[in-house]
Amino acid sequence: MSSHPEPRMLVDGRWTRGSGRETRPVENPVTGEILTELPVATIEDLDEALDAARRAFPGWRRTSPVERSRVLREGARLIRERAGDVAMVITLELGKPLAESRAEVLLAAEHLEWAAEEARRGYGRVIPARDPDTLQHTVLEPVGVVAAFAPWNAPAVTPSRKIGGALAAGCSMILKPAEETPTAALMMAAALQEAGLPDGVLNVVFGDPPMIGRHLVTSPIVQAVTFTGSTAVGAELHALGAPSMTRMTMELGGHAPVLVLADADVATVARSAVPACYRNSGQVCTSPTQFLVHTDVYDRFLTAFVDAVRARKVGDGLADGVQMGPVATGRRLQALTEMTADARARGAVVETGGERIGDIGWFFAPTVLTSVPPDSLAGSVEPFGPLKTVTPFDDLDAALAEANRLPFGLASYAWTHDSRAAARIAGELEAGSVALNSWRPSLPETPFGGFHLSGVGTEGGAEGLRGFQRIKYVSRS
Repeated sequence: MSSHPEPRMLVDGRWTRGSGRETRPVENPVTGEILTELPVATIEDLDEALDAARRAFPGWRRTSPVERSRVLREGARLIRERAGDVAMVITLELGKPLAESRAEVLLAAEHLEWAAEEARRGYGRVIPARDPDTLQHTVLEPVGVVAAFAPWNAPAVTPSRKIGGALAAGCSMILKPAEETPTAALMMAAALQEAGLPDGVLNVVFGDPPMIGRHLVTSPIVQAVTFTGSTAVGAELHALGAPSMTRMTMELGGHAPVLVLADADVATVARSAVPACYRNSGQVCTSPTQFLVHTDVYDRFLTAFVDAVRARKVGDGLADGVQMGPVATGRRLQALTEMTADARARGAVVETGGERIGDIGWFFAPTVLTSVPPDSLAGSVEPFGPLKTVTPFDDLDAALAEANRLPFGLASYAWTHDSRAAARIAGELEAGSVALNSWRPSLPETPFGGFHLSGVGTEGGAEGLRGFQRIKYVSRS
């Protein structure tokens, strides 16, 4: 077991592992080495966290927006100061290149800083009354205790979105980061604690995901749930919260299409697409996955894209020059292997990659498939890995129909210099984010959410606090 921070749960301001407690290993996906052991929360731990959040809520709710903003800004400052250490544990636990990990940590700090500013802008509004002796106005109030669930693929950014929004709104919360990549969220919680966050406002637990999800979501103490993860798990949590009408914010799976029109600069699109596609080994919910390329430029694009993909250097994220690491788990490796085999069996062509690299760690080669049937796994299921498909189209109607074929709508992309086509694409793509001539579907200052089976509600932007607030109308005569 290598040197690695020892994960502890944070409950009511106390860091604890507990003697004799069940633990789970945290593995390095590059080597399979066990980095550390993670404490597993019991029902008693969860009840203690729920009670701590319940007791902390009234005080944090009454804390001035200026003070809540100060705590978040100071926490962000400390995270920036420790960016190197946080990035190191992300790379050890997730495998991605250290530069990518550092960029993620700095982006997480940006999310906290944005939330800190939004904390000061909890504006209601005055509504002109029919009676001159009546005052009517609305007030934004924190909804209460929040249960937050973050995935393994963005261990700093996703928790920062949820923590920032909930705390800025005046809510207390219980956060369950992913058991595969737990440490970045703990380091963020420690920074906020040092910044002056009161005990019990932020609690962090780990363990058995179905048990924790069921216990937190069905608790009468929890008033809102924010979840990032698969559509299947999101639907289960949504159903658990339905009887109590618990407020839900869900950022779920995608299968992001990319439209490349005939007038696009093919060389630029192909070259710039590769870092966007294979960042974090493609394990990003907004990762471009389905390229729909006009027949006039299809061959040129495919050649340039495949050449650039083949040049991608794969290896340990701590090694110099590495551009892509392993996938995070053996489960992802197996899923990608099965997806490629299914595509091959249905007549797809593997232009590059399509197989495991070596027999140590979870490395899967950057992969490009063509002639992929729509009903294959690759044509209908989010790869969530370094696997991309390229398909030609003849006209924009057909491309838009294909882009909107699946019941997912998180992010989408298009490349064209035709302003009319761009306007039509922006209007007709069924996705929460549409990036035209860009690979940036989300920033701290922009709302982020999906359509259809890709989610409910939004995070980030000026809208980012709304999932943690309720509107009260006050009329006084």
